[in-house]
Parts: sequence; structure tokens; C-alpha cells
Amino acid sequence: MRSILFYLFLISGFSGLAQMDCILGVGGRDNETITKVFELTEDQRENLKNWSAELKVRNDILKDKAKFLMKKNEGSSPEVLITVSKEYASIIDSMKQNVRMMDRRLLLSFDKVQYEKYLKFCAQLTLLPIYVNKPVDEN
Repeated sequence: MRSILFYLFLISGFSGLAQMDCILGVGGRDNETITKVFELTEDQRENLKNWSAELKVRNDILKDKAKFLMKKNEGSSPEVLITVSKEYASIIDSMKQNVRMMDRRLLLSFDKVQYEKYLKFCAQLTLLPIYVNKPVDEN
């Protein structure tokens, strides 16, 4: 059992060595900060509010799924728990992807100045920015 836990610890440690994404945290506690720092327009604020609500619904479903998974397997054998841990990790990954998707939506709505400010913050924090492909305005 100890060797299994040690192995899982090592795997999680190595995955932490990769550079972290520079997320805005749409739907988190920082919506007001996002609004102020990036000087969001009225439309962007409305979208931020709606995307935050959507993220909450999506992740609440996943949280319930994770709780059910854990409750269902409370007294399971170590072998079963390894499988459960993989399923749980998959749920957590889905939640992270939801956050990234909502951040990406907001980033797509940014104008050039807002996006450059985002890139600057990410560089200062040595975090990996979320790149978005936007049409180039040649006017």
C-alpha cells in the first residue's frame, strides 16, 4: 500500500514541474478584479457574469459526480482505489478544462490593449498564457 501511495505522489510531483497556465479565473472570486484590471466594457462584464454562471453549473455537476464516486468507493480495496483515483483525476481535469474554456472566451473578447496587458501579467508571473487566434485588424 505504501509503495502505491509513493508512486502516486511521484506522478503528481512530476506533473507539477510543467509550467502553469496563466488563468484569469473566470467564475472565481476575482471577477471584480478582472473587471477593474482589464477595464472591461459593459458587454464584456455581462459576458463574464454569464460565463461565470455557466462555469458554476458545469463544475457543480462534476463536483457531484466526484462526491458520488468517493462515497460509492469508501471501503474499497487498494486496487479499486487506484482505478477510482484515475476517474477522480479525470473529473478534476474536466473542471480545469472548463475554467480554461471560460477564460479563453473572455480572452477572445479582449481588445488589443487588454490582451497585451494579459500577456504582460503572464510574463511577469512566468506563467504560460492562453493564446487566442483573433482576426488581425489592418485598419
